[in-house]
Amino acid sequence: MRHFADRGYRGTRVEDVANEVGVAKGTVFLDFGSKEGLFLEAFKRAVSLLPAWLDAPADVVEQGFWAVLDWWLQRAEDLVASDPVPNRVALIARYDTSLDIRRPVDRFMRSEDPYGTLEFVEFGVKRGELRDDVDAEMIASTLDWMAERFQDALVSEDLDPGLIHRRPERRPMRIKEFVEVLRGGIAPQPE
Repeated sequence: MRHFADRGYRGTRVEDVANEVGVAKGTVFLDFGSKEGLFLEAFKRAVSLLPAWLDAPADVVEQGFWAVLDWWLQRAEDLVASDPVPNRVALIARYDTSLDIRRPVDRFMRSEDPYGTLEFVEFGVKRGELRDDVDAEMIASTLDWMAERFQDALVSEDLDPGLIHRRPERRPMRIKEFVEVLRGGIAPQPE
């Protein structure tokens, strides 16, 4: 994971990884099949180390879906700073890999749901805080897409479309606006 985190996908050489762990380059290929296979396993390990939505403190979870979402958004930078390697590998999977790698990464994310997004959405639906007229899997996918990209923008100026890092004093307002835009789409609709 560290090699990929430090050098990116393209900059990581299998020979360097093999040398560091004291095996022949061929051994890496025997075990993982390819550089892509090695990266996929590093990615799986990385995301398994990251917290799930409902891993927020119990008092925050008791406040409900929107409080949990806000809690994670407010702490995105601190989370990355506390454990940068797995977070960097997750970012690399989203932005520094080809579609050939994105497919198995996306398949893994859908099948394993390491952040517990579907469970988080079902939690919100059960509490009446999210729409029940839209399939929970659709809401979970929407949340994954939108919250993931927004968190990426919060933690990396390179991924920020100018919303946050250009004027950092607006960060709290931008988080509030993001939550409101999301609420407009997935919260129950007024009758």
